[in-house]
Amino acid sequence: MTLQQLKYFIEIVNCGSINKAAESLYISQPSLSNAVKDLEAEIGVELFNRTPKGITLTMDGVEFLGYARQVVEQASLLEQRYLSKKPTRRLCSISTQHYAFAVNAFVNMVKKTNADEYEFTLRETRTHEIIEDVKTLRSELGILYMNPFNRRVLEKLLRENGLTFHPLFTAKPHIFVSTLNPLAKQEYVTPEDLEEYPCLSFDQGENNSFYFSEEILSTAYSKKTIRVSDRATIFNLMIGLNGYTISTGIVSADLNGDNIIAVPLRIEDTIVVGWIAHNSIQLTKQAMMYLEELKQVVSEYDVLMDG
Repeated sequence: MTLQQLKYFIEIVNCGSINKAAESLYISQPSLSNAVKDLEAEIGVELFNRTPKGITLTMDGVEFLGYARQVVEQASLLEQRYLSKKPTRRLCSISTQHYAFAVNAFVNMVKKTNADEYEFTLRETRTHEIIEDVKTLRSELGILYMNPFNRRVLEKLLRENGLTFHPLFTAKPHIFVSTLNPLAKQEYVTPEDLEEYPCLSFDQGENNSFYFSEEILSTAYSKKTIRVSDRATIFNLMIGLNGYTISTGIVSADLNGDNIIAVPLRIEDTIVVGWIAHNSIQLTKQAMMYLEELKQVVSEYDVLMDG
């Protein structure tokens, strides 16, 4: 087993395919395939499931990845210390529901990263895809919420896929509205106050289950409903149509301007936002750095920090 083989293996996981990894490494696809097969033969386990649709890690491959990343990272530190080599390219990939605070933390993490080269990915995406990303290690971390309605379903799904939810903070439900919306002047709103306003929510695609909704009260009837795919659109509709969406109450003036505010929603419910990760993988230093920035960002708001 060589360090080069470990680096090849990690690059395949990062790229999601042998062909893309070969292009990234500037070697031929057959050479890369043979290197992986030699590695599998030497350690006596299959690292990848190979199908016509592509490759995915086996359970042995998931466990092996955790060890491989640690070895490569430690080897890089030794090279920097004793061979005066420059630091390796930093890598980190995160999938999240549509939260401004998750983006704020990402911005802070990138600014504080002390590396000449890095390749980071931030995916704002659907709930089911976040789980799939972390399950397949396309992303190291996933950011999503649970509440009494969806908790049992999501915990079962996470458990079946070898993932764990780690609570970050608990928030009381709020609505996000334009400062020009009549509701913006109220101290709080009730579900009855919302009846005449468009309800805005993030589309969940093919997995459009109530349990995967990014908004609580997903089963409640609304006379006016609009589904969108990104935060920019949802904020534009708040302003243009006096729409509202339900979220944590954490709104970022830096990213969204001063024309969107949060108003408390008077209902008996809570929103627990947390991060998910694969049970068999030890988090990289970069992922841990992101989590620290995430905690710092949300600690500045009126939420109950967990852990």
